[in-house]
Amino acid sequence: MERAVDIQRFTVLWLILVFLLCLTAFSARADIYGYQDDEGYWHFPGNHLPDPAPKRVDRQRERKTIQIQAYLPVIRRIAVRYGVEEALIRAVIMAESEWDRTAISKKGAIGLMQLMPETAQEMMVKNPFSPTQNIEGGVRYLRELLTRFNNDIILAVAAYNAGPLRVEACGGVPPIAETRRFVRRVLFYYNQFKYAENIR
Repeated sequence: MERAVDIQRFTVLWLILVFLLCLTAFSARADIYGYQDDEGYWHFPGNHLPDPAPKRVDRQRERKTIQIQAYLPVIRRIAVRYGVEEALIRAVIMAESEWDRTAISKKGAIGLMQLMPETAQEMMVKNPFSPTQNIEGGVRYLRELLTRFNNDIILAVAAYNAGPLRVEACGGVPPIAETRRFVRRVLFYYNQFKYAENIR
């Protein structure tokens, strides 16, 4: 009889201990898991310390927004001159350099539209780091590709990345992983910019 009581007490104590452990774990999880707001910042319960990171992010975002706004009149003017959609130009810039006019790729492509030195020379771009010259050279080249591929945006964008001869040789988007990723990125941004234009 005594043994049965002891087993009962032990079971009750064990259940209480398990309950307390679960409660502690739940409390810890509540401190660890937070939520992300519309601006992309994370918030955690009980964390009232000021976080300097969002301020840095805000300044970076603000600088980039100002840069993009500064380029838009240039893009609009050049888009009209060469008959290339503004949304497509912006999509190529976003996919190529994410609006960084100082960007240089491992292969040596330069500036906003990542012009290779030989392409920049063909398009009469003297300073590929100049946003205006770079955009004009890139759009002029894009116009040539669109004309060459009967205004097929997918083939023109693929040729912008891999070269027109490769596109013509395989009769479509070359089976190159980088080129296929680039085409998908450009089309994604292009559709986003077109959608934004339609709801203005």
